[in-house]
Amino acid sequence: MDKSLEKSLLVWLKSQKKACGWFVKLSVWCGMLSAIALIAQAYLIATLLDGVIVGNALQALTEGANSTQAQSTVGASDYLPHFMALIGLMLLRALLAYGRERASFEAGKRLRQQIRGAVMDKLTRLGPAFIKGKPAGSWASIVLEQVEDLQDFYARYLPQMTLAGVIPLLILIAVFPINWAAGLILLLTAPLIPLFMILVGMGAADANRKNFNALARLSGHFMDRLKGLSTLKLFHRGDAELKVIEKASEEFRSRTMSVLRMAFLSSAVLEFFAAVSIAVLAVYFGFSYLGHLDFGYYGAHAQLGPNANEGLPFSLFVGLFILILAPEFYQPLRDMGTHYHAKAQAIGAAQALMTLLEHPEPASGSELGSSQGKLGQQTRLDKLTHLSVKDLEVFSTDGSRLLGPISFELQQGEHLALVGPSGAGKTSLLNALLGFLPYKGKLLIDGAELANLDLAHWRQQLAWLGQEPQLFHGTVRENVALANPEMTDEQVWQLLEQANIHEFVRSQPLGLATPIGEQSSTLSVGQAQRIALARALGQAAQVFILDEPTASLDSVSEQLVSRTLKAAMAGKMGIMVTHRVDQLDHMSSILVLDKGKIVQRGDFATLSTEVGLFQTMLHENTESVADIGLETPMPDTHSDIALGTTEGAAQ
Repeated sequence: MDKSLEKSLLVWLKSQKKACGWFVKLSVWCGMLSAIALIAQAYLIATLLDGVIVGNALQALTEGANSTQAQSTVGASDYLPHFMALIGLMLLRALLAYGRERASFEAGKRLRQQIRGAVMDKLTRLGPAFIKGKPAGSWASIVLEQVEDLQDFYARYLPQMTLAGVIPLLILIAVFPINWAAGLILLLTAPLIPLFMILVGMGAADANRKNFNALARLSGHFMDRLKGLSTLKLFHRGDAELKVIEKASEEFRSRTMSVLRMAFLSSAVLEFFAAVSIAVLAVYFGFSYLGHLDFGYYGAHAQLGPNANEGLPFSLFVGLFILILAPEFYQPLRDMGTHYHAKAQAIGAAQALMTLLEHPEPASGSELGSSQGKLGQQTRLDKLTHLSVKDLEVFSTDGSRLLGPISFELQQGEHLALVGPSGAGKTSLLNALLGFLPYKGKLLIDGAELANLDLAHWRQQLAWLGQEPQLFHGTVRENVALANPEMTDEQVWQLLEQANIHEFVRSQPLGLATPIGEQSSTLSVGQAQRIALARALGQAAQVFILDEPTASLDSVSEQLVSRTLKAAMAGKMGIMVTHRVDQLDHMSSILVLDKGKIVQRGDFATLSTEVGLFQTMLHENTESVADIGLETPMPDTHSDIALGTTEGAAQ
């Protein structure tokens, strides 16, 4: 990874630390207090061992075995306060360790909550047109796995960075006044650990970034193929796709093992250097006690501890105290090395997150922009009577022109149909009206520029129904009352009746509490479309925006949905994209689009007799309908045809 990019990612990660609140500082303070308690604990242990081992041995030599037994009893009672203090320090350290873990987890949890919220808000602002640029599995990887991998960076790595500098310094302050040679050994060997950690970390971030990219590709590819499994089976592509998934899985496995190799390598080498450093210190004290080394002490000041022996350069207390602290001197550095992979992991995850969160949102106004509007200039319209489009150009999120320039007007009570071949720009126009795509030109609602409207309030005035209705995992009631959860059961039944789906819901044992599976798996296409229609009718909208609302429906479901929409749109503005040009005789006007431009406009009677693209589409549509009419209609699942026939007869 480029060093400048890695540095910018690290700066971005640290800038998010404020989301953790004061819990990172609390974790650091718990670690520092635990280190102070550790030094006191080492002092007590060294004092006890020096008193028990050296004190009793000296007493045995001077007074004999009988007096030694008596003196040992007296010495144990003398050290009772030390034992009590030692137990208290152990309990205190356990409490501080618990507090540190809790504070660290809370810091990471708050950070993850804020980042996930920021990601979801950003995706909401960028809209569906941007989201469709990646497979759903890739977004799931970003929102779930990559945000989750930020936890240890804030919960462990950042606090450990501070503790790795403070705790060794506290131990050096305690060691140097006792023995300068031991302090010098600790001071000179300590840089070996962070030095190797830096060397290993150079490739760790890049390995993690590649690992995340491989995971995102695998997630997106697997989810797309899983959703299209029936299509793959029908075209005998199952075995071929298995090989593709196997290749993507192998790439992810290879990337993961590369990251694990670095993690294990760094841990092993850090342990090695720490062990060697402690061994050097132990050798120094061993040779000093044997009389082969006589440096490092401060003369008379070396005789510390309850049983100082003038025959040695320093007492057993000094050696025990420093050797007990030696592993703890390197432990913060080893912990930082252990958590260093969390930094590399976070940097790898941060690239996709920062790219998404800093993705430019088009500016508003007369220049190229979106309907986000400027702060302080958001307008609310309670009644919509006129829509005016003049020299409108619609652009993709990457700046490519999708439609335009086009111009048209729509009054209250009028219905506009958009027809044309695929790629003509019909759906792009709807996305611009919904506020999901940037545009240039004039898009006026009752004289107010769409870019200056309150986007949330504007969407509350719209009823949208697409060709692929998205019903959420939940109950029928929750889906229908999505716009107004306070809606009563009676109101929900009224909406279901308007959408001609009430009889099916009543036939279910749970009624409105009937669960809807993932991707509407428990419903037929027609039933899902009519429940989505009931939800759209519950919006109490003034403008209907419809994108192929009867696509993929059988003839009975198509008639039911079309009849309901016609009644609901009476007296209101409506814009509909459709390929069924033979059923547009009730529309006020029709725009025929081709390659992003309006090539024809007028009503059904005019366009059907005018030579052009509309007449061609009408003839093709009529012929395809005639061919379908020769076939025996196949019954829809869940008694869709039976339900439609019954309802049709009732009408």
